[in-house]
This record gives sequence, C-alpha cells and structure tokens, in this order.
Amino acid sequence: MRFTCDMFHPNIYPDGRVCISILHAPGDDPMGYESSAERWSPVQSVEKILLSVVSMLAEPNDESGANVDASKMWREDRQQFYSLAQNIVRKSLGL
Repeated sequence: MRFTCDMFHPNIYPDGRVCISILHAPGDDPMGYESSAERWSPVQSVEKILLSVVSMLAEPNDESGANVDASKMWREDRQQFYSLAQNIVRKSLGL
C-alpha cells in the first residue's frame, strides 16, 4: 500500500509506502519484532486492513519508524509534529 500524496508520518516511508505488520509478507519476522499472526495472510479482510491503517494513522508506532524524522518528532515534540503534518496535508491539497 502506498500513499500518492505527501505524508509526514512515523509509519510511512518518504516514498509513500506504508509500514504496518498486516501488510508484511507472511511467515516469521526475521528481525523478531512481529509474530506471524500479525503479518499478512489470506484470511485478512480488506476491512481489517483498512481499519489497521486508519488506526496506524491515528496512533503511530514509533518503535517501527519508516520515517526516522517523523518518529523522532512524534516522540519529542508532538505539537511540532502535528503542525508540520498539517502543513504538508494543506500543501498537498493546494490550500
């Protein structure tokens, strides 16, 4: 899954790819961070995937940072994070 607009979020890579366990390849995590039950499997419904992404957007996992700068700002200066993320969204919408 990839966002096509600019996003500043701890769990979204600068190129827009989403870093969330439910979208990771099935099987055991070679790094040991995720159980195989958290990763992709054919029984995952579109609804469950979308709910997971919405939840990730609202509550980032700063221990699994795809965007190091966003993760650091999320942990250290939440107000600055919200302000920057909001400005990026406005710019993306042409506002």
